[in-house]
Parts: sequence; C-alpha cells; structure tokens
Amino acid sequence: MISSIRLQHFRSYADESFEFDPEVNIIVGPNGSGKTNLLEAVLVLGSGSSYRAHDADLVAFGKPWARLDGAFAKHARTLRLIAQSGKSQKSYELDGKEYKRLNLERTVPAVLFEPNHLQLVTRGPEQRREYFDDILQRTTPGFKSLRASYHRTLAQRNSLLKQGPAAAAKQLFAWDVRLSQLGAQIVAARLALLEQINSAISQTYSQISGKKSEVGLEYDSPIKLNDYSSRLLAKLEANVSSDFARGFSAYGPHREDFIIYINGQPANASASRGELRSLLLALKIFELKLLQTVRGQKPIFLLDDVFSELDGARRKHLVEHLKGYQTIITTTDAEAVMEYFSDKHKLIALGAG
Repeated sequence: MISSIRLQHFRSYADESFEFDPEVNIIVGPNGSGKTNLLEAVLVLGSGSSYRAHDADLVAFGKPWARLDGAFAKHARTLRLIAQSGKSQKSYELDGKEYKRLNLERTVPAVLFEPNHLQLVTRGPEQRREYFDDILQRTTPGFKSLRASYHRTLAQRNSLLKQGPAAAAKQLFAWDVRLSQLGAQIVAARLALLEQINSAISQTYSQISGKKSEVGLEYDSPIKLNDYSSRLLAKLEANVSSDFARGFSAYGPHREDFIIYINGQPANASASRGELRSLLLALKIFELKLLQTVRGQKPIFLLDDVFSELDGARRKHLVEHLKGYQTIITTTDAEAVMEYFSDKHKLIALGAG
C-alpha cells in the first residue's frame, strides 16, 4: 500500500506530490494531463522498472536526473535516476539503505491492467510470452535472472549464426547446450504457471460472463515437453544449417506460444469482444490473487484507462473483486468510475498538460 509519492523531473512532472487513500483512488484529467505518468511512477517506485519505457526516458526532457520518493505501509523508499547521453544510472534507498537493484523481496507487489492487455489474445505470441513471463518474474524467485541469462545466451548464439558456418560452427555446440538447459527451466516454470491458472480460471470466468464455461490454457511448442532440454538440443543441431541461413535461432522458448481456449475453441479465432474482455478480467483477478498468495501481502491494483473499455456488468464484477485492495484508476470520465465506488474513493484531479 502506498500513502504518498513525490515526483521530481519524472516524465511530465517538475516537482509535485500526491497522497493516496488506502482503498480507491481515481486519477481524472484530460489526455496529456499526466495520469498515466503518475500511475507509472507508482509502479516504477515499487518495482524498479517501467512497463512502457527505458529508464533514461523517464527523466523529464532536458533534465539530468529524476527522483521519486514514496511512503509505503512498511517503509519509505526513494528511486534516483541520472540520465546522460541517452543512458541512465539508477539507485534505490529503502529505509535509509542504498541498493543498486531490487530483488523480488524488495519490490512492492502490484498488478497493472492497461489497454494493451485487452489485445493479449488476438495479438501475436510475443505479447503473450511477455505477459506470462512477467507474472513469473514477479512471483518466482530467480526467474528474472534466468530469463536474462537465456536472452544473453540466445543473443550470443544469434551473433555466431550471423558469422556463418566457417567462423562459428566449432563454438556453436557449447551455446546450444547452454540454451537448451536454460530453455528447459523457462518452459518448466511456464508449465507450472499454466497449471495454476487452469485450476482457477474457469470458475472466475464463469462468474464474470454469467454463464458456465470451460477455459483452458495450453503451451504451444514444436518440441515435445517431456525431456525438453535434450529435445531442444537435438532440434537446434538438426536445424543448424537453416539457422545459419536465417541468421537467428528458430527454436526455443523465445518462439513458443500460449493458446487460450473457451469451451474447447481457440479464443483468438472464435471469442467475441465481450468474451475476450471477460477472459482478461479473469486473468487479472488470478494474477492479483496469485501475487497476494506468493508475496503474503495484498498487491496494489493499477488500472490505466480500462474502465471505459468494459460494459456495466463487467465493471461491477471487477469492482467486486477489488474490495480490500488499494486501487488506483486513471480515467478521463470520473463519473463513469465513481458510480461504482459510492463514497469510498479519493479523487485526484489533474489539469491539462
């Protein structure tokens, strides 16, 4: 839970402070007034990174540094960013102690629901990989470093592929082995997450949609999932010639997908607009509860201008599940949101930027 925040040279803010209610906070203002920037600041201060920009881009244009200070339920924290020549240095202070980076235990649990999530099912596999891997990164110790190690190894293998067989063939096997080992760990974590989602999502989806439905997620890979490491290694070796021709690695977790089914039909091909929104709400509610279980505290729920994308019935279901969680909502239409929270809300009004 966050009670206050100060933003200095962060995005569109020169130096402003805001206080938050422990329950519902509605940030209202026209487009360009800084609503999303304020929401982003809460997330960056709690997690250490933005969902939409590199660190250097968070510093206000023409300024050499940015700073965020916030008071949370159990501690105070500060984030400092120094930007020079498009690069940035970052440091944190938690209750007077300095840190260069935040491990999972030092982050503040939060769930973000923003407009791009509504295209999760219909867009390409990259967005789904990013979404589910991000959940793992916030709930599974070590997954963030595992993910980074995999992508560093993948980048090294791809670099060798671009050099061509004559220069790189002898070095490639060691990187194939490493990529296969790390890839197997990523796939194992993804499968464990899907098992948890599948145990809960049908019930939540049925409550939101108002009719009993079966929802299921499957992992889509051209590689058999048992003994994944050995099978991926064999696949890489068997396709090395075509990988050299392409200049990139065509197999591994970075190319795989998550398929979502509603009543046995692929949601990306058959689901209506309303069904897709019910599905995303069910996933977000699962994410909220999973984070609470894993971290042992209630996450902050951040909703960036998504209320307008939901009809009345889905808004009511969402609000019902938000009870007991600190919620921060951005909107251009305060009345459309306020009616669902009666008098239990704090209004933060922003003027045009």
